Amino acid sequence: MPTLQLAALTHANRPAQLPLLSKLADILATSPAVTHLLVRGSLAHGTADRLSDVDFVVGVHDAQLPAFVEALDDLMSVEAGALFPGWRDTIVADLGGVGMVFLVPDDGRLQQIDLYLAPASRVPDLQASIATASLLDRQPAPVEMDEVAVAERFAIEFSARPRTCTELVIEHLVLAVLLHKRIKRGQRFVAYSEWHRLHTATKDLIKAALAPTSRFWGWYQLSGAPRGAT
Repeated sequence: MPTLQLAALTHANRPAQLPLLSKLADILATSPAVTHLLVRGSLAHGTADRLSDVDFVVGVHDAQLPAFVEALDDLMSVEAGALFPGWRDTIVADLGGVGMVFLVPDDGRLQQIDLYLAPASRVPDLQASIATASLLDRQPAPVEMDEVAVAERFAIEFSARPRTCTELVIEHLVLAVLLHKRIKRGQRFVAYSEWHRLHTATKDLIKAALAPTSRFWGWYQLSGAPRGAT
């Protein structure tokens, strides 16, 4: 009886995100380009609550990183049911890769999925510096220096791309989810930070839509509508 009660207690207190985490791990692991799957954040620390996001570090063969990142939106949309293309994460620390955030409906909730796509050559350093739980560890073939350079150059160029209006609208949606989570948790100062980011994203969206070539960022330099508009 105690064993049965303990099993029931463990099941009742397991993170609600666990089935989704398992599903995403299976989806990502099907790609031969993926070398590592590491869970990080509260799910790895055992401190997750019902609002916690699903946070992965995904190791990808250096030479295949550009192609994998470009295909990720389709993969997450078709296989995981993501509502929108991924948002280029501007909050995550630079770990030599690319951060993406997806919103995925699951069990009546909208779950935030954070994927940090790292070149396989960088994964050992990440494991040494970040607390993670490993779900997949495929030893990649030896990496040539030119492949490392390709991955590093792609990560830098990808993060530096000017954001489109579509990307900025997605940023609004993601930041709204983040802000809602902070308010629900009572994290007032973090909520203020997310609110400030939301205001900045609004200004960026207006500039991208109305004055994309302007070198000014202030409100006073943005016209109400393009010339000739009716």
